Amino acid sequence: MQKPCNSIHANVASGSLFIPMPITKCIRGACCVVFALILYPFSSIAPSVNGKALEPAAPIRYSIVSIIHGDGEYAYHDSSGDEHAADEDALLKAKTVATQNPNAEVFIFHEIPQKHFLIFFPLRDGEFYYYRGGRLIDSESYRRYQDSFRFAPEIELYDRFHVEEQGGCVRLFLYFGHEIPEFAGYGYDESHPERIFTVNDLAEGLKHITHDSAKFDLVVLGTCYNGTPRTIESLAPYAQYIVASPENLHLSYFDLSPLEHLETSLQSGGIAAFAKNFAQNAFDKLTKEVETAITVAVYDVDKTKPFLHYARKDYERTMTTLATFTNVQPESIAHCDCAENTAYGFKGMNDGVEIFYRAPQFGRAKSIQNHSGWECWKDKVWQTTNRQLLENAQK
Repeated sequence: MQKPCNSIHANVASGSLFIPMPITKCIRGACCVVFALILYPFSSIAPSVNGKALEPAAPIRYSIVSIIHGDGEYAYHDSSGDEHAADEDALLKAKTVATQNPNAEVFIFHEIPQKHFLIFFPLRDGEFYYYRGGRLIDSESYRRYQDSFRFAPEIELYDRFHVEEQGGCVRLFLYFGHEIPEFAGYGYDESHPERIFTVNDLAEGLKHITHDSAKFDLVVLGTCYNGTPRTIESLAPYAQYIVASPENLHLSYFDLSPLEHLETSLQSGGIAAFAKNFAQNAFDKLTKEVETAITVAVYDVDKTKPFLHYARKDYERTMTTLATFTNVQPESIAHCDCAENTAYGFKGMNDGVEIFYRAPQFGRAKSIQNHSGWECWKDKVWQTTNRQLLENAQK
């Protein structure tokens, strides 16, 4: 992965004039320099304004929270052969959205690989940016994983700067990264492979942000394979609409240009139409760029509840079985369209789901012309057939 440039370097000019001084002063001065170098990376990237957030210059009509996971492998090459770091690209897009919405407050959290100073001193592994009225108000580095709650530092920063919402404020939440595990969850962060991150952790984070009150109008998951019954049901208490991919979402990132100028894009049809347009835009762009399968779905949370209730028992049984394979990473177990499993043959399976699907342009699956919009794990027959493979992976 092409690592983000987050370290702060102190450059010393070569060939500088040497001036003798007593050895004690040299040692004292050297200690001061080392101490300063230790402390400097832990300071804010840019100081807050008098330690406090500014009063809003205009009413806040939109609130956008973005979490960009960059503590993993996100390198890719574009059609010209140039290498990119996908999380850095998402960060740049999120900042552009922030500057193009003068009636919004925007929180951007960039999770970066942890580095160390002098081997022993861990540097901060999170970057925070807060925009209001189209302007950058504050940017800070922060330490992730300050306690057992995964998003504790992000919630603290959110609460510090968040403007008390006025009636009619549209709230958006965006997460960009790899597939969010539904079980196990070890190894999601390359810097902290022993720590766990699952869909339940994300749901707990949304719960703290919403403070058990107003839902997010739209939650966008820029991840692979999170258009599942478990994921949608876990996030349902905190979202009205969810955009996610039931299959492999290429580069794990959606096009964010529809989020620019929300005062215009949200006027025609409200949040339901906006969610559909956002998914359609992502689908159209991916169709032009890749030849593999493309699936982008919009879930109207309330309308999907009957199917989620019907599917819960069988899905939980499958999850319980998979959870017994404690050392098996979720990505090592195959997914499938839920419609392929007769256990999920519910008449209202597609209620509340708007699916944008195109079959791959090659391979056996190119003849499959539709998708239910729901992704499941392979059924018990597959698990039984491959039990030895899974058990070997545990050893």
